[in-house]
Amino acid sequence: MMPSRSNASATPNSKVKYSKLADTDDGYIDLQFKRSPPKIPYKAIALATFLFLIGTLLIVIGALLLTEHIGNAGKERGIPVLIIGVLVFLPGFYHLRIAYYASKGYRGYSYDDIPDFDD
Repeated sequence: MMPSRSNASATPNSKVKYSKLADTDDGYIDLQFKRSPPKIPYKAIALATFLFLIGTLLIVIGALLLTEHIGNAGKERGIPVLIIGVLVFLPGFYHLRIAYYASKGYRGYSYDDIPDFDD
């Protein structure tokens, strides 16, 4: 059994005014269902753009080194540059794709999926 609450602390002459709720009011207001505008992570999108561009450049340079259009190094320099280019390109492309789809309003994509560095 729960102990009963005593009403000793309540003052009988309190200045609180109560009003009866309307019969049609179900306790909800429209404002609580409204979405706030999305917070766009500009720094993260700038970093993703930078990674995308650097990765693309390294992939192109690695491919040119591998085919010996630049220098005679061949596989010794071409493959590591190509691997680093792919490793830099992929996260940049991934986050730019999410940012693009979120900006166009595609279902299932939002700016919340991009890590924000403003913390």
